[in-house]
Amino acid sequence: MDDARGPLGWLRPPAVMGIVNVTPDSFSDGGLSLEPGAARRRIDADAAAGAAVCDVGAESTKPGSARVPPEEQLRRLGPLVAALRRHPAPLPLSVDTTRASVAEALLDVGARVVNDVSAGREDPELLPLVAARGAAVVLMHMRGQPRDMQDDPRYDDVVEDVRAFLDGRVEAAVAAGVPRDRILVDPGIGFGKTLEHNVALLAGLPRLRSLGCRVLVGLSRKGMIGALTGRPIEARAAGSVGGALAAVAAGADVVRVHDVAETVDALAVWGALTAGGSR
Repeated sequence: MDDARGPLGWLRPPAVMGIVNVTPDSFSDGGLSLEPGAARRRIDADAAAGAAVCDVGAESTKPGSARVPPEEQLRRLGPLVAALRRHPAPLPLSVDTTRASVAEALLDVGARVVNDVSAGREDPELLPLVAARGAAVVLMHMRGQPRDMQDDPRYDDVVEDVRAFLDGRVEAAVAAGVPRDRILVDPGIGFGKTLEHNVALLAGLPRLRSLGCRVLVGLSRKGMIGALTGRPIEARAAGSVGGALAAVAAGADVVRVHDVAETVDALAVWGALTAGGSR
């Protein structure tokens, strides 16, 4: 799975995934990449900062948010798609969407990954599209929908419940023709979980690795970081970097972050020091 010659050989753990939200309402950076050219500049900046891949989305999935129709997602992404046709991105792209039509628009201009918070449940055409295009897919656990996912979430055993859900979705993706070595699983930190659930999931990442897929974790600037630090969204960079290091230490292969340069540097130092300590 980690062989440099394999399907995801370009995504060498621990890998950093940057975030570009072409939205007016994302919880952390909504509106910052809406103007023509802004999203492309953010992609270029993340590449220069050391990101391995950049995740582009046009629909906020923060708690309480309403769904965005695929037509509106495509409208928001139009200027970026046009720019990428003229000048390809300097790093691989991921498209953050649950809709096949939106995924296809970015796959047509070089995206290699589809990041689906519904894990292929919302659009029956998405997993077959991923298979047909030879792309990779991120399958995430979410309880309910963004509008109601934080309404008193409960689990019998959050790690086992999430693992069982992801196991089923991995099998669905494989049945649709997506090879297991092109599948990443995401426990969905903050998507229908309390702080205690999120902490348990990070500690339980080794159980998710038993699915035989790479593990992606996204906790950057989320409510979990705010709860642990008492910081507002715009002041959660340091806490988010700490969370990313903890996720990698627990078994995450990819961390999805807003603060790319800081995370890349922290991982480089942490990796060198921990490797040195083992000799």
